[in-house]
This record gives sequence, C-alpha cells and structure tokens, in this order.
Amino acid sequence: MSDLTTRANDEGDLAPLARLLTDEADLALVNPNAKHPFDPLEWKEKWLADLDDASFYLIDGRGREVGFFALRPGIGPEVRHLAYVYVSEEARGGAGAQMTRLVEDAARGLGALSITLKVETDNDPAFAAYVSAGYEELSRQRGMATMRRDLD
Repeated sequence: MSDLTTRANDEGDLAPLARLLTDEADLALVNPNAKHPFDPLEWKEKWLADLDDASFYLIDGRGREVGFFALRPGIGPEVRHLAYVYVSEEARGGAGAQMTRLVEDAARGLGALSITLKVETDNDPAFAAYVSAGYEELSRQRGMATMRRDLD
C-alpha cells in the first residue's frame, strides 16, 4: 500500500464514489440506507445535502481515488462527525492509521476540535484503527460503537 493523501471534494463530484461503490455489500456498509445501485443524485440531495457537509477522496500514490469519507456537522460548530467511510480493497492493509490522520487533518482544516463517529463493533480492522488513533468509545448498542476523539 502506498502513501495516501486526500483531495477535497469541493465540486461535489460523486462519479469516483460511484466507481468505488459498485458492490451492493460495500454500499450497504458505507450507508445501509442508500439505494443500490449508487445514485449520485440521491447522495447529493439526501446524504450530503447539508451546506456544511465536507467530503474527501483518499488518493493513492498513483493519483487514483481509492477511498472516501465525509465530515458532517456534529453537535456544535467545533465538532465534525465522520461518516460514509470507504477504503477500496486494494488500499486496505495498513491504511487505517493513515486514514485516521488524514481525517483529523481535514477536520482541523474545517475548524473542528473534536471528531465523532459510529463504527460496527464487528468491523475489527476499522475499530482497531480508531482505538489505536486515540478514539474513546462512548457507548455501544445494536452492534455499533459511538466514539470520539478530541483533536490537539
């Protein structure tokens, strides 16, 4: 796996995400409420419609989009909620630590002091990446853990 960087999705281009989320199971993991096949209009109007939503692509060393995440407004202007995280199969295997650093950098750039997220408790690689990055588990119910990290 090469070093990852981010590219802000300022123009709201969801074509790369549509290419990444062709598999119904992957789409369901990223957003269990979204329709399959991926519908860019649905995502623009429903899932990323808040004016303060910010989304980013993970870019590999060859300049290809290999992942995606969104930072939605949280409770209060200084909190961002991490949502719709996806890392392609080819970029997995050690990408968790890089991704959490990139997410935190993006959140700081948006003025955030804290990040919240929800992760499935049986998604061992993702859960371990968040714990290793210093996220604190706040609660656990229906197979989901709510976590938070204050940025320094």
